[in-house]
Amino acid sequence: MATELQTGSTVRRIMLGAQLRSLREAAGITREDAGYTIRSSGSKISRMELGRFGFKERDVLDLLTLYGVTDEQERAALLALAREANTPGWWHQYGDVLPSWFQVYVGLEGAATLIRTYEVQFVPGLLQTPDYTRAVARRAQPTMPVEELERRVSVRMTRQRALSRPEPARLWAIVDEAVLRRSLGGREVMRTQLEHLIGCCKHPNITLQVMRFGGGYAAEGGAFSILRFAEADLPDVVYIEQLTGALYLDKRADVDQHLDAMDRLSVDSEPPESTPEILDQILRET
Repeated sequence: MATELQTGSTVRRIMLGAQLRSLREAAGITREDAGYTIRSSGSKISRMELGRFGFKERDVLDLLTLYGVTDEQERAALLALAREANTPGWWHQYGDVLPSWFQVYVGLEGAATLIRTYEVQFVPGLLQTPDYTRAVARRAQPTMPVEELERRVSVRMTRQRALSRPEPARLWAIVDEAVLRRSLGGREVMRTQLEHLIGCCKHPNITLQVMRFGGGYAAEGGAFSILRFAEADLPDVVYIEQLTGALYLDKRADVDQHLDAMDRLSVDSEPPESTPEILDQILRET
């Protein structure tokens, strides 16, 4: 489990897709021609190059031949990467409660070395207690069956292992003050959640800042996250969740704009060393 959380089949798909795209472009071959070679379409090639779904080994071999890749070691390395990319992640067993667009994020999150997030509605998922997670899920779907609810909680708690693995991810979260004062699940659930956040501040790989009421507005568009990976071939990815889907942005201009907004939010928020005191104050008022 820890290995899968750290490497991530999602990242392997993206890496392989990027390499195949680079090889195709270097060979001057269109997506349509590549799609024809594997008995498919240009749109499938596009999805493969974006790492949106798995790779058939036969397709990879055919594409490498088309792109003029004849070196056996290079072919073997890319084929091995395809096998790794097709290995199901732990989250696939929760396909009944996780929409496909969110499974992509879970895979990226588990492979990230740095996760920066700005939240305006809920406590970041990686810092939620089980009861708080239940309250969030119940708020979204009041009639959710208990079994489904508990599976959603299990997913959230498993995701949090990324922060406690041998080489943990670093989380830098900025939370709007309203999140901390919005009572979800009742007084005791919120008190336990606030106490948990105070404890999280003691972890060296977790930085938590509070955006006070009346603070800056560097991110008028709302909550977003930025994920960074150890692999040099992978760009930062901006994740923006919507009601029935999500946006994944990796173009340099988009990423830079969101990095700038996150930096300004960090400056406008209270410094991390003040967070335990702020949380304790809110706890006393809760």
